[in-house]
Amino acid sequence: MQRATVFLNGSSDRVKLALAVAKTLANPSSRSGAPLREERVSTDTSAVQTPALASESTRWGQLIFGIICMVMIANLQYGWTLFVIPIDQKYHWGRAAIQVAFTIFVLMETWLVPVEGYLVDRFGPKVMVCGSGVLVAIAWVLNSIASSLAVLYIAAAIGGIGAGVVYGASVGNALKWFPDRRGLAAGLTAAGFGAGSALTVVPIANMIASSGYQAAFLWFGLGQGIVVMLVGLLLRAPQAGEVPIPAHLPVQQTHRDYEWHEVLRTPPFWVMYVMFVLVGAGGLMATAQLAPIAKDFKIDTIPVSILGLSLPALTFALSIDRVLNGITRPFFGWVSDQIGRENTMFIAFLLEGIGIYALLQFASNPLLFVLLSGVVFFAWGEIYSLFPATSTDLYGRKFATTNYGMLYTAKGTASLLVPLANVLTAWTGNWNVVFIVAALLNIAAAILALAVLKPMRARHLEAK
Repeated sequence: MQRATVFLNGSSDRVKLALAVAKTLANPSSRSGAPLREERVSTDTSAVQTPALASESTRWGQLIFGIICMVMIANLQYGWTLFVIPIDQKYHWGRAAIQVAFTIFVLMETWLVPVEGYLVDRFGPKVMVCGSGVLVAIAWVLNSIASSLAVLYIAAAIGGIGAGVVYGASVGNALKWFPDRRGLAAGLTAAGFGAGSALTVVPIANMIASSGYQAAFLWFGLGQGIVVMLVGLLLRAPQAGEVPIPAHLPVQQTHRDYEWHEVLRTPPFWVMYVMFVLVGAGGLMATAQLAPIAKDFKIDTIPVSILGLSLPALTFALSIDRVLNGITRPFFGWVSDQIGRENTMFIAFLLEGIGIYALLQFASNPLLFVLLSGVVFFAWGEIYSLFPATSTDLYGRKFATTNYGMLYTAKGTASLLVPLANVLTAWTGNWNVVFIVAALLNIAAAILALAVLKPMRARHLEAK
């Protein structure tokens, strides 16, 4: 009994002591050193809430995953030409009717990107890209069994939707992970789409020759879709604070994230849209006339040798298209990271305009025809790295996929202007005016870059 009483008294003392300590801790002024403890606790809590900075391997890994996905959808656009003649030989629908499927694909791949980009920004690239891998596979599987133009057109629409999501998500993710090398990252990603089909052109052509175009559609479609789904599982957007914007960069960037409706109310967006259309339309109009101009000058079959490689002039010119169209995107993107976006636009667009006009003047020389067509291709594809980087510099990273998606629709607008080349050719009886117009469009865009966009962008960033 006496031990129990002592125990209870001791417990009561311990309870009183605990209450006294708690009261002291709750009142900072009643104890010395309290402010130091409070500061330590606050600092520890902040450290827990702030995510760790992303490593270089993490950033480059995300970029490579996006490039792989882009390579896997490149055939949907650039490999289509291999299938047109075999499909026509089997069903005799006519090449014009078959090519309608390609037009549907381009329109769906381009015009829906703003909506798809909004979904990517909202739900993340993983879910959207994995789902799009399914669409990519379904599209070519349907092509393999299509026995009517209606099915072919439906497959083109499905493929366009899937490719648009992958394109927007991959470029948008690159823009978010690389605020310090945004032009290079966007260029490398876009190069995966522009040059990715070069790896599979020969295997697809061989399978068409040996097993038929249906087998090529089926197996390459399944393979491409599965790879997109698997790699898509590895994609993710950076968390807030994981990739901070460096303090000192050659290219000024905003620290605010603009939503799509805010972007549409800013003048720089519309200036960039007009420039995108001018360069896109000018490049398409010029490159579409390469075959006619070579045949008119009767140089299309004349062999040309460069660095030990000998090919007919027209074949050589078209072959370097994919190579230079891929190289130009990361190259000019990297240049823009060093000297500024608008300065790089001026150089590239002016080079394109001069190259197109020079091609018109010296097209009768087979060697110069090949070299100058290479200049035209090289100075054209950079729009797919410079404009996404500039858009994100101006409008922030959080909604980068959506905002560039709106700008990317300029590609579709430019394609609608390409038939103007046929009108001009029919009106004048030759292609001279077409090349002059194309050159002037690029020179106009070059002037807009320095005279209008550069000061306008500076005012926009200073005001915000």
